[in-house]
Amino acid sequence: MIEQVKESFSKQGFMKTLGAQLISVKKGEAKIACHLNGTLTQQHGFFHAGVITSITDVACGYAALSTMPEGSDVLTVEFKTNFIRAAQTHHIIAKGHVIKTGKTLVFCEGIVTNDKQDIIFATMQATMICLNSNYRNET
Repeated sequence: MIEQVKESFSKQGFMKTLGAQLISVKKGEAKIACHLNGTLTQQHGFFHAGVITSITDVACGYAALSTMPEGSDVLTVEFKTNFIRAAQTHHIIAKGHVIKTGKTLVFCEGIVTNDKQDIIFATMQATMICLNSNYRNET
């Protein structure tokens, strides 16, 4: 499943647009890094909340996918993001990890830190759904 996660991430056009990189994945956990550039900021020069939310959602999604049966896929059902402080840094890391895996839903938590992982910028609670391999044919 780890290779499926890596392959899936490589197809994420939006992550490429953000310059985000999958830096690690193991069963129940995924980490994504993003470097600041002028296109990712809000009006004060900090990382935009949309960037933080997006990479954390994806980290939680891939953490969830890493626990699912081979051939599955994942979609976000819901998430809530808490912004603790402005991300005034040049590099952020979003770590998603699985709290509980059910038959179809996977509950995750995410955390966004600086590269030293000593400052927390945001947290996320997310619910993901496991899709079988026939999903694309059902819609």
